[in-house]
Parts: sequence; C-alpha cells; structure tokens
Amino acid sequence: RLMAIGWCFCALFFFYAFVLRVSPAVMVDELMREFSVGATILGNLSATYLYIYAGLQIPLGLLVDRFGLRGLVAGACAICGCGCLIFASADEVFTAYLGRAMVGAGAAFSFVGALNMAARWFPSRFAILGGWAQMMGSAGGFVGQGPLSLVVAMFGWRNANVGLGIAGLVLAILLVFTVRDPKTNDEGTVHSVWNGLKSVVINIQTWFATFATAGLTGTLLAFGGLWGVPYLMTMRGLDKPEAATLISLIFIGWAAGAPFFGWLSDRIKNRRILLILGTGGAAVMTAILVIFPWISTFFLGTVLVLQGALSSSMILGFALVKESNPNEAGGVALGFINTFVVGSGAVLQPIIGMLLDARWNGLLLDGVRQYGAEDYQVSLIILPFVCLLSFISAISIKER
Repeated sequence: RLMAIGWCFCALFFFYAFVLRVSPAVMVDELMREFSVGATILGNLSATYLYIYAGLQIPLGLLVDRFGLRGLVAGACAICGCGCLIFASADEVFTAYLGRAMVGAGAAFSFVGALNMAARWFPSRFAILGGWAQMMGSAGGFVGQGPLSLVVAMFGWRNANVGLGIAGLVLAILLVFTVRDPKTNDEGTVHSVWNGLKSVVINIQTWFATFATAGLTGTLLAFGGLWGVPYLMTMRGLDKPEAATLISLIFIGWAAGAPFFGWLSDRIKNRRILLILGTGGAAVMTAILVIFPWISTFFLGTVLVLQGALSSSMILGFALVKESNPNEAGGVALGFINTFVVGSGAVLQPIIGMLLDARWNGLLLDGVRQYGAEDYQVSLIILPFVCLLSFISAISIKER
C-alpha cells in the first residue's frame, strides 16, 4: 500500500512539474514587459526549463540504475520549489534564467521517477500506470493554463510563482516519507551501468520510438506550452483567460487519452499500430489549428481536444523503449527517450520565437512586441511537419 501511495506522489510531482512547464504561456506579456525582451529571449527563458530537464535525463537514468529512487526524487522536488522562489524574486533576466534552470533541474526527475516506480513495483502494469502518470501531467498542463492565468491576473506573476514554490517544498516532504525501492542497487557497478547505456544507444528501435514520441511532445510543448495562447489571442481577438482556457483543452484531451492508449495497447498486445494512428492524427489536427484558426469555437475546441488525445499516444514510445532494451538498463532507457521528448520542446519553443522576431515589423504596445496573424501562421507551420516526421518514425518501428 505504501508503494502505491509513493507512486501517487511521484505522479503528483509530474503534475506539479507540468504546471511549471507551461506556466510561462500565461505570463508572456508580463515577462516581456518586466524584462524588456522579445519573443526569442522569452522563448529561450521558457525553454531553459526544458534544456536543463532534457540534459539531465540520461544522468538521472544512470543514477536510478546505480543508486535507486529513494532520496533522489524528494531532493529534486525541493530544488524545483526553490527555483520557483528565485524566479519569483528576479529583478533581471539573468536571475530569471537561474530560477527557471533550477525548476527544470528539479522537475527533470518527475516523469522518470513515476515511470521507475511503476517499473520496479508494478512491472505488469507499466503501460497503464505510465498512461495515468501522463494523465496527471496533462492535468497539470490544464491547471497551468486557464486556472493559473486567473491567479496571475488576480495576484501577479511573482506571487503566483511564490505559491508554486511553497507547494513544491511541501510535496518534497511528502515524497521523503513515501518513496521506496524494492531493493538496493549496491551490487551494481559503474561499468555495467555504462554498458546498459551503450546497449540502449546502439539499438535502432530505441531511436525510432524516441523520434516518434519526441515529435508529438515537442509540438504540444511549443504550441500548448507557450505560443498557443498569444496565437489565439491574435487570431481570434480573445483575452488571455479565454485563450488559455481553450488551450487547456489540449491537456484535457491528453489527460483522457494517455491512460486509454496505455490500457488499449496492453489489451490488444500491440503498441506500434496505436502510435502510428496517434502520430498521423496529431499531424492532421495540428495542421487544422495552424491553417484554419477562424473555425467555429465548438469545432476549434474539438480539434484541440483531439490534438491532445492523439498526441498522448506518445506514452507508447516509453513502453516500446523499455520493452526493446534489457531490464537492467531500464532507468537509462527511460531517461534516454525523455531527453529527446523534452528536448524537442526546448528546440521548438525558441525556434518559433526566432521566426516571429524575424517577421516583427517594429510595432510595440506598452513595451510588448506585437506580431500579426500571418506572422504566427508562418512561424507555426513547422509543427504539422514535425508530427509528420513522428508518423514516419512510428511506421519504421518493429515491435517485439
């Protein structure tokens, strides 16, 4: 029972980390005004979380395989909370970067922690528990949009981040008392751990599953995690809470789809075909969002939910990677794929910002750069093609 509670708190940590991941989307104008920066720098500030998060995945996987979960996940959550407090107190952009870097470093352990708890204590239920963990992350994405935008509007972005920081410290205490390992890993050696990494890297199936998954997540992080809110505000003349509420529908779809894909793949004993359907469908839905933003609100909401639900098939990539590699390399295998999954968002967020800045005509409003409808459409058109690359990678997978 304690292990089930520990897994629940690990999943809650991923929920918390996802709130922090998408939170800059509802602070775009405030951050641009506060630090007098444009879209490129803001994209990099938001993606700093993702750079650090992605860069730590393989080292964390090695640490888990060598030392186990106990103590690592709680410390990571505490670092996350402290980073929020530093970000909230930032008077210059350098300090803001430092805070976001700490948040990313702490959050780096969230999803891998939940997956490793599932793999170690409930191996026969890995796919479905991975789906439930992803659902918690999606719920965090929802809370980090509409609800958080209301908090920011009422109390300001600094106070909102103070509250998030305190929440992280409280969660860290809960993790200390609930997360356990089934056994110690003292018998492991550094040599065997590095051999595990080598076996993961040279496995071509690892790469196909990783690219299929990364394209889906990168698109969602770029659109739903940062640029979707200002895009809808510009294209449809919405205020921020309305736009954020619409974008949050992506995460509702993701929350519903992730456990469904995990359950269905276990039921039919086939993950590849579902990943193919998910990547292909996500490409179509993303193209509709970028090319036809003026569709009716009902149709737009439906497309946003479907885009999130189809993108949630990315959880199958983690199961495919785990099942294609030795059990003793499980931690590093999951860390490897998560490096690219999060790294794709770290790359796409600032790239879109650079494309927007390249088209900027010099217009400012209250110190905030203004981008036109065509600027957003041209900059975001790369996203359907990223999903298409995921589709091609999914087709190339050979499932065991």
